[in-house]
Amino acid sequence: MKRNILSLFIVLFSIFSAQAQILDPVKWETKVEKLSESEYNLIFEADIEEHWHMYSQELPEGGPMPTEFIFDSIDTVDNFKLIGKVMESPYITAFDKVFEMDLNYFDYEATFTQKIELINQDLKDISVDIAFQVCDDEKCLYPQKTVTFKLNGSETSLNEIIKKEPEATIQDANSPISKAPETDSKSLWSIFFTAFFLGFLVLLTPCVFPMIPMTVSFFTKQSKTRGQGIRNALLYGFFIIVIYTLLGTAVSAMFGSNAMYEFSTGVTFNMIMFIALLVFAFSFLGAFEIMLPNSWVNKVDSGANRGGIVGIFFMALALAVVSFSCTFPIAGTALLDAATKGGIAPIISMLGFSSAIALPFALFAFFPSWLNSLPKSGGWLNTVKVVLGFLELAFAFKFLSMVDLVLEWHFLEREVFLAIWIAIFGTLGLYLLGKIRLPHDSPLEHISVGRLCMALITLAFTVYMIPGLWGAPLKLISGFPPPMSTNSESPYGVGYTKKQVANASSGKHLDLPEGAHYGPHDIVAFHDYDTGLAYAKKVNKPVMLDFTGITCVNCRKMEEQVWIDDRIFNLLNNELVLISLYVDDRRKLPASEQYESELTGNKITTYGHKWLEYQQLNYNTNAQPLYVIQNTNGDDISKAVAYTPNVDEYYDWLVQGVEAFKRQ
Repeated sequence: MKRNILSLFIVLFSIFSAQAQILDPVKWETKVEKLSESEYNLIFEADIEEHWHMYSQELPEGGPMPTEFIFDSIDTVDNFKLIGKVMESPYITAFDKVFEMDLNYFDYEATFTQKIELINQDLKDISVDIAFQVCDDEKCLYPQKTVTFKLNGSETSLNEIIKKEPEATIQDANSPISKAPETDSKSLWSIFFTAFFLGFLVLLTPCVFPMIPMTVSFFTKQSKTRGQGIRNALLYGFFIIVIYTLLGTAVSAMFGSNAMYEFSTGVTFNMIMFIALLVFAFSFLGAFEIMLPNSWVNKVDSGANRGGIVGIFFMALALAVVSFSCTFPIAGTALLDAATKGGIAPIISMLGFSSAIALPFALFAFFPSWLNSLPKSGGWLNTVKVVLGFLELAFAFKFLSMVDLVLEWHFLEREVFLAIWIAIFGTLGLYLLGKIRLPHDSPLEHISVGRLCMALITLAFTVYMIPGLWGAPLKLISGFPPPMSTNSESPYGVGYTKKQVANASSGKHLDLPEGAHYGPHDIVAFHDYDTGLAYAKKVNKPVMLDFTGITCVNCRKMEEQVWIDDRIFNLLNNELVLISLYVDDRRKLPASEQYESELTGNKITTYGHKWLEYQQLNYNTNAQPLYVIQNTNGDDISKAVAYTPNVDEYYDWLVQGVEAFKRQ
């Protein structure tokens, strides 16, 4: 009895262990949303496991596989009409060191929406194929899912769903947003400290810095006791925080997180921000002064004369009004950037911004002797303002580049954008060195060591950007310039050439066998399993199956960092027949070769899906890369290995497989 139980346990453990190798990090759910009598939204919701990310529909060429939704063309014509593109929720844009480009991807969740017009009112369901790529830090998967929208069920019937407003206005995928994201605690802290830093910069402008000693001295000297002076200064700082935080609250309340997000990602917003930052930049540089109407200032000043708590509040409001020309460009940029995050982000942003401004008033009230250590007002304050003007000018072109990308104007592509930034920061470096003077600058006989250091850093940054004109990735500013795919000068990067290493000893290529091609490093490879196996029999060499993907990150790492090793290259090129089976190959199988999947029951229609199912059925995993060595009969003679970045370990595995073949 015990032996039977133990055997049963071992069998069950083996089953669960095997099943655990089939990874399925993305779960899909569907919803139907009625918009009118004949128009509906088909909503795809992806729940993505932690540490995995799925790519957007919009990706540059040469990158990973974008998410794709495939509607049956026959059903579409007869039953419903697609309206526009599939729209997607907010994605993350970050630099990928393997592909050396900015990529758009989703973490944790993603929502896609396709608007349709129903033609056949008796239609019961709509099936959609989803092809996508999902990766973690070690591997990538290329699953294909078929989801069905049930149109006659009690929960999703098109005729029974109560008409309601969609949660978010659907817009063009290039925008690229349809729904504002929820901000987590980590991103909120990031927003807070970014705004805090911007607030600290505002403190160093000529509109705000002189107010610190004047205001603190006023409270300490006009108060009857030191304690009262400290209390009044603390109230003053508190009201600064209240005023700016109320501004953030108003933005959230008036627009709502979704509406503000959608507005801030559209063409109109980005063009307005470009023009506004351009105006503010020229103001900071000294072309003109931006001032609020004098009547507003006078009304606030009259309120400050009331005394008591109300008077202190109006004094804080007066600071915000009087320093408008310095604070608004920075505060407005921080506020609107936070608004794109949705939720309470605008409130958190203004809380951080105002805390930085209020902090000095509280500290100097507690320690008034510190006022003596403050540097005197002078030309350096205008220098800070000018530096901020250059930064505003640089950021202005970031917003214009977003407009260019969305409208596909192609006049502000990557190299043009970088040329503008090089000119801006190069000019800033010359200004800091004293080679350029602007209208409000004081005469400069010499520059300080600090200013010299800032100039050197700025000029070094300028030089760093120059290779980007010819395709260098520029990781330090990833996300600011347009993507690498827009670089028409050198889309493959600086000095890119295909490495020709195959048959290096003879200096020439051998004639390709029928059905073969030159693979990585010009190693002769096959894409079709049967063709490759037939050739292996002919030359009596073992086969190495390479389950890979066109956009597989770790596959490229193996090819570029491991296969390039002389020992490994020689084995792959001379001792083995390489068969690379691309599981994301979208080419259609001939109709006679299409078949029903043993795993899902769905029809296998592409080469990629065929090789993916072959991998799952034979090796119980759907992760790439995966490597297997077989004999000429197609029998495995080695243990399958996955991503193996250790060169020696991978070489030993190859040698064992080749020796096993020779012993047969």
